[in-house]
Amino acid sequence: MSNAAHDHGPDCECESCGDPRSMDFLDKYLTVWIFGAMAVGVGLGFVAPKVTSPIQEFHLVEIGLVAMMYPPLAKADYSQLRAVFSNWRVLSLSLVQNWLIGPTLMFGLAVVFFSGLVPGLPARPEYFLGLVFIGMARCIAMVLVWNELAEGSTEYVTGLVAFNSLFQILTYGVYVWFFGLVLPPLLGMDALVAGIQTFDVTPMQVFEAIVIFLGIPFAGGFLTRYVGTRWKSERWYDEQFVPKIDPLTLVALLFTVIVMFATQGENIVAAPGDVLLIAVPLTIYFVVMFLVSFGMGKGIGADYSTTTAIGFTAASNNFELAIAVAVAVFGVGSGVAFTTVVGPLIEVPVLLALVNVALYFQRRFDWSGTAPDGRDPSPAEVTTEDD
Repeated sequence: MSNAAHDHGPDCECESCGDPRSMDFLDKYLTVWIFGAMAVGVGLGFVAPKVTSPIQEFHLVEIGLVAMMYPPLAKADYSQLRAVFSNWRVLSLSLVQNWLIGPTLMFGLAVVFFSGLVPGLPARPEYFLGLVFIGMARCIAMVLVWNELAEGSTEYVTGLVAFNSLFQILTYGVYVWFFGLVLPPLLGMDALVAGIQTFDVTPMQVFEAIVIFLGIPFAGGFLTRYVGTRWKSERWYDEQFVPKIDPLTLVALLFTVIVMFATQGENIVAAPGDVLLIAVPLTIYFVVMFLVSFGMGKGIGADYSTTTAIGFTAASNNFELAIAVAVAVFGVGSGVAFTTVVGPLIEVPVLLALVNVALYFQRRFDWSGTAPDGRDPSPAEVTTEDD
């Protein structure tokens, strides 16, 4: 999403630094735009039900998803990976948060709410798999916005975005396969397993979707940065080119939401309460991951900017990838795809609220600790506890 990134030093007097009101107008009201796109899509499906045929025939959803994934992957500066690997203690913390705690927590929430093991909550395999698809996809887009607003390390979050982009290509299919298809039968979730089996989903379907919807835009984004920075300069690329392609993510997301909901309007109108049901575990996930990440960051002595970067990366997810794979594997009108679309509806307001919590933590606690490059922060970078 839109993010005119720039380095904010400890004495930065930029009016936008850390102020949620400065968030790009389109990004700030993303939840409103998505709700509007959902309404347009549902209305279109009711007024012109035959619209489903051309949507599927011309692969409009798939085109929108590829376009949606391209800008964040073109923005990622892979040269910043050295910042991620410069401090093994901080890198290990980020790996544990993003690739162990996050997926496990989302799986646990999916089990509680949609496995059928909890009395009063029937098995909903489509929503269970939707949460799994979301939980296994680490954030590579909106985290740049949350990090900047909360005055996190621009260098470190950029490195994490680059790392997660590469790591997801190799691991996302494995994670979905393990948490979605392997663990449920091992844990005796018979009702859930029976529902999952009706989808006839295979690991190969997931891997093929990743190659298309992550591999293609990743290759395009990487080549764009490589050519652009050498043809012009890195400064031109980041300050001139990136702002021009940035809005494409939002436009493509809203377009995709419209065409998706045009194909399943009847299902949505029939069960509006399901949006709220899906929202509960997602909200719990965001808040818990945020608090755990900040607690762990302070526990190992990381400074505020580093803790903020890894905290918001761990607390948010790559909904673009989750939506793309869900649509490719289960179809645009599936409950799995519907679950993934609910994700950004909840993430935006919750993470924006957590930005203010992070800024409160910055003021409240002593953050003298380790900076991303392993050095001790200068006195100007240390925020001491308020009296």
